[in-house]
Amino acid sequence: MGKIQETFRNIFKIHELRQRILYTLGLLVIVRIGAHITLPGIDHHLLAQAMANKTSDNLFGLYDLFVGGAFSNAAIFALGIMPYISSSIIFQLLGAVVPSIQKLQNEGEEGRKKLTQWTRYGTVLISAFQAWGVTIHLKNININGISIIPPEVQGIFWTITTITLLVAGTIFMMWLGEQITDRGIGNGISLIITIGIIDRLPYALLDEYRLLAAGQRNLVIEIVIFILLFFIVAGIVLVTDGTRRIPVQYAKRVVGRKVYGGVTQYIPLRVNTAGVMPIIFAQAIMFIPSTVLSFFPDSEFLQSLSGYLQYTSFTYSFVYALMIIFFTYFYTAIAFNPQDVAENMKKQGGFIPGIRPGKQTSEFIDNILTKITLPGSIFLAIIAILPAFVSRMGVSGSFARFFGGTSLLIIVQVALDTLQQVESHLLMRHYDGFMKSGKMKGRK
Repeated sequence: MGKIQETFRNIFKIHELRQRILYTLGLLVIVRIGAHITLPGIDHHLLAQAMANKTSDNLFGLYDLFVGGAFSNAAIFALGIMPYISSSIIFQLLGAVVPSIQKLQNEGEEGRKKLTQWTRYGTVLISAFQAWGVTIHLKNININGISIIPPEVQGIFWTITTITLLVAGTIFMMWLGEQITDRGIGNGISLIITIGIIDRLPYALLDEYRLLAAGQRNLVIEIVIFILLFFIVAGIVLVTDGTRRIPVQYAKRVVGRKVYGGVTQYIPLRVNTAGVMPIIFAQAIMFIPSTVLSFFPDSEFLQSLSGYLQYTSFTYSFVYALMIIFFTYFYTAIAFNPQDVAENMKKQGGFIPGIRPGKQTSEFIDNILTKITLPGSIFLAIIAILPAFVSRMGVSGSFARFFGGTSLLIIVQVALDTLQQVESHLLMRHYDGFMKSGKMKGRK
């Protein structure tokens, strides 16, 4: 405990790090405030009654978890940051098949700036499309036949105004996320999602306690679930920090009077190179069908089809798991290119013992990366679909979603990544970090 207290004191001794942390906290507070500002024209008293009587065991409830309750509050931040993530996914996928976009991805900083600009334009289009769906959804919410939106308010002007506010809310959150990444600490987009999930935790625990006190929950099952929760968190940490190290030898080179090389270094290949992104990407894609179906509330066929897309259904879990496995490999291929690593090793005179430099080295690294990524991706998929099975054991939907791997994985990995950045700032100033060794294992 004394070590941790000393580390926190060291954090606030560093002016730049202290400013970054306070700046990040300030912007996250703004995000939470926006999640409680109701859209104009909505009777918030009727809305509260409607949300109290409405079940959260559906995809809208899961979406509400990712936006920190802003969706159920019909707030200006109801869309959250998910449209931006969806736009990012689209352009990353297009980069694999469209030569012009692939060229921009390889042009360095200038290409990245242009792609970022296109991603923002895509965010506006996607958020406008989803905002339109939200207006239709809100118009269909009523209490005893009384709409939460007064009849005299409903109209084209209210629809346009609501769409504009929702789109502006998403763009503002996107800007806040970018500001946190550039001037704060940690990844801004991931932190915005994480703070929304954490905000739902007290409500989830309170709902579960009320049901347990009312005798509607089995105490033994609750204890088993909390024990399972501990092992899930431990598994997430192991998968996050698990690595396979490949030895690389560097031949001796004499330049003038100096001798270079003659040492052995290691390439750390992480079991989960993609981090939290496969979960977020897959979840963003899974939200699209529900948005489309919300446009047709009077269609019996489409509403019956939506039953197969409920997060508790087998179809949803199966498709969701496959998408997570796919995005794990996809994002790993983007984040770690074996061919580039092999070429850099060859230029620096490095080689893997028993493997020829160049193409064989690239294939060797790619083969190992493929093998260690598979169990990691399967673990992510199992953890992500766990809430659907936990909810069938009698656990409330709100707690099951928080308990599930999607939420836990995001929280744990974002926390580790943020701590890693804090660790780097401390080590640069010659302070000890949170780990005794002064570094976080597996994340070098």
